[in-house]
Amino acid sequence: MKIVGTSVPKIDGLAIATGAPVYTDDLALQHALVIKILRSPHAFAKITAIDTSKAEGLSGVACVLTYQDVPKVRFTLAGQSHPEPSPFDRLILEQIVRYVGDEVAIVAAVDEATAVKALRLIKVEYDVLEPVLDFVTAEGHASVIHPEADLRCNFDIGLHQDKNIAASHKVEVGDVERELAQCDVVAEEIFFTQAQAHAMMETYRSFSYLDHTGRLVVVSSTQIPFHVRRQLALALQLPASKIRVIKPRIGGGFGGKQTGAVEIFAAIVTLKTGKPAKIVYDRKETFISTSSRHAARVKVRLGADRQGNILAIDIQALTDTGAYGEHAPTVLGCIGEYTLPLYNKTKAVRFMGKAVYTNKMSAGAFRGYGATQGTFALESTVNILAEQLNMDPTEIRLKNIIRAGETHLTGHGEALGSSTLDKCIAKGKQLIGWDDKYPRTVVGTNKVRAVGMALTMQGSGIAGIDTASAEIRLNDDGNYTLLLGSTDMGTGSDTILAQMAAEVLEAAIGDIIVTTADTDIVPYDPGSYASSTTYVTGTAVINAAKVLRQAILQQGAEFLHHAVEDVEFDGKSVTTLDGAKTISLPKIAELSVLGNGKLQLVGTATFGGEVSPPPYIAGFAEVEVDTLTGKVELIDYVAAVDCGTVINPNLARIQAEGGIVQGIGMAMFEDVKYDPAGRMQSDSFMQYKIPCRKDVGRIRVEFATSYEPTGPFGAKSIGEVVANTPAPAILHAVYNAVGVRVQNLPLTPEKVFLGLQNL
Repeated sequence: MKIVGTSVPKIDGLAIATGAPVYTDDLALQHALVIKILRSPHAFAKITAIDTSKAEGLSGVACVLTYQDVPKVRFTLAGQSHPEPSPFDRLILEQIVRYVGDEVAIVAAVDEATAVKALRLIKVEYDVLEPVLDFVTAEGHASVIHPEADLRCNFDIGLHQDKNIAASHKVEVGDVERELAQCDVVAEEIFFTQAQAHAMMETYRSFSYLDHTGRLVVVSSTQIPFHVRRQLALALQLPASKIRVIKPRIGGGFGGKQTGAVEIFAAIVTLKTGKPAKIVYDRKETFISTSSRHAARVKVRLGADRQGNILAIDIQALTDTGAYGEHAPTVLGCIGEYTLPLYNKTKAVRFMGKAVYTNKMSAGAFRGYGATQGTFALESTVNILAEQLNMDPTEIRLKNIIRAGETHLTGHGEALGSSTLDKCIAKGKQLIGWDDKYPRTVVGTNKVRAVGMALTMQGSGIAGIDTASAEIRLNDDGNYTLLLGSTDMGTGSDTILAQMAAEVLEAAIGDIIVTTADTDIVPYDPGSYASSTTYVTGTAVINAAKVLRQAILQQGAEFLHHAVEDVEFDGKSVTTLDGAKTISLPKIAELSVLGNGKLQLVGTATFGGEVSPPPYIAGFAEVEVDTLTGKVELIDYVAAVDCGTVINPNLARIQAEGGIVQGIGMAMFEDVKYDPAGRMQSDSFMQYKIPCRKDVGRIRVEFATSYEPTGPFGAKSIGEVVANTPAPAILHAVYNAVGVRVQNLPLTPEKVFLGLQNL
């Protein structure tokens, strides 16, 4: 391969680095109305009266909308393929408000100052209700968060709204209780993971206008333009054909922009006023009124024989979906889906859980999507089991991990296509110096260093559900236009997809023009989530490029008056096998669009995977703990990654490093906190701590490549799996250092200090 496997620079890197106007707010019309949202001061309340007359009378105010002015059709903001599994439990505005920050009224004015002034003029009276703030006690609470009769689901997700249960899940193979009873050793523990904020650089924003035909055009910083179009069509009761969604560059998403947080507010203002409108969330609004990672309680039981063979796995989860159920059933299910298959020598496995409503901001998609919570609990318990068996944690894993060609109990007999997880463990051990450092080393007065580890897996797209299409055209001057519905969130996906097309067509990367994510122009793609872009969209790109390559051969052969089997294409020209005749690619392109009955050459393809091949990581952490203060310093973090064929090593490494930093943040720093009344306390970067460069120590990423037979050039995903190992690996290292096992994230010096006092 000439282009795939090389570190081609990002095709948009220079424009982004030099501050070119490529983001949503850069493109908003200057005379657009400015939208501000009046938000609930109460965690749970019913609006009994609302007076907007003074706000409406303020000069410069274009409209004020309340629950009385919007459609009454429930929908979900979860960006998922139809039929969406998340409950349809939202209205644009509603008489009941369900968390501090929930929307009460929409104000649009000629400028921000006028809109903010108008907010202060709206008078609202509330009947304040008892909120549900602890997700552990939410089930069966006297307060029913969603009492409405018109809440609906596309299919049974185990919702029991009268009990505040948004979704339920259970899968069991074998008799778990019997197997556990027969095991020589059983490790059992309960772990808590916190809500985590996405903290992307670009906050949520959208602007909208009516085009010359009266169609609604929505420009938005979103991961899911096609899903946003469907959400708007339902919520606004418009035909989807009347809506166009355009995605410019995105300044980060991490799953947060897989939820349609803001688009609907700009859209309804434009429909009501006929004028362009924009909404830009400030940082506080992004913290308090969008979504976070699901907080979770996960109980794990592992049973093994004395030789360290894991024979039974039982995982029970409870997740906090907040006020609305976006992604509630799917994140819950992924806690088990992306953990149970790791260890496949089992005789019985079980996963069951519930997602519950609370009166807090909604949870949603976040990089790792359930695997993060499940990995923390499972891998921490594997480390406990290794200690009980007096085994090296790397060895018990090597004894039990799934390997290529093997099956697992919940896999319906499907053999694993690729894995180098054993090599990842070996490589990570070597890089961290495991054999010399495990478990701990005293390095000075009150200072102890130690190492810890964890494994993880994810998927590559959603098998049997999400499909992506790609189109590539040969232009009249001999270059190509690649049309994609996928969303580059800064990950470099546009670049690697162009690399794949260039590889098939034997073109230079500069000859590929990439056009993405305009629902009027590009073919359908579900968007960038579920670690799908490289695997799903990439396969569609390869297949489309192959179709176009064959069309070029066929057209060139016709121009040369030869059969197609008698010519070859080298990326620059079509030539007869004997070398006697040749026609250049630009000439083929030119002749194909002239008025001689020929057609412009186009390749199109659609791909939806029947499997979701998992990438794997072995993560290793080295920490230094101060035994007097409990302070933990991360010294070194090593990740050995199996993502199949590495399409672009530099971009893959950057993806891995960024995901590891987010995992470190979850492990040690980040925590979405609420006060007793349900007000978010961590609503700015002054209160919400994300790690800076000095906090993360040395991060090293190495690849142990495999070849995935179903993947594009043998590739699998990398975008999400990288966030999952830091928490269990770091907490394992801290335990090895000082004997304090922290079971609730984040790991703070206070928790370590108090644990040391109790030893």
